[in-house]
Amino acid sequence: MLSETTLGALRVFVAERDWDQFHSPENLAKSISIEAGELLECFQWSPDFDQEQVEAELADVVTYCIHLANKIGVDLDEIVLRKLESTKAKYPVDLAKGRMTKYTKLEEEQGE
Repeated sequence: MLSETTLGALRVFVAERDWDQFHSPENLAKSISIEAGELLECFQWSPDFDQEQVEAELADVVTYCIHLANKIGVDLDEIVLRKLESTKAKYPVDLAKGRMTKYTKLEEEQGE
């Protein structure tokens, strides 16, 4: 998903600061949630947003996700593609196309 250059830069950044000691899976998961809240705050009162601020907060969320994946030893490409396959099964095109209905209600609504 990310280039080796970006992954390498993240690793060097953390190593230079000796921050890996703080990067437990629990702390990283908390940080993802905190940063996601800050991203959401960019849209709190209006659909209008500051592009630079959204990009900065999105980068924080993605960075912590990368750190967590590295910490628990998973390949992001692999888990994203695996999740996509299970989501495809939950949301078949013929039932879900153009709809935002939760998968548990798709077949129920189709029969109406």
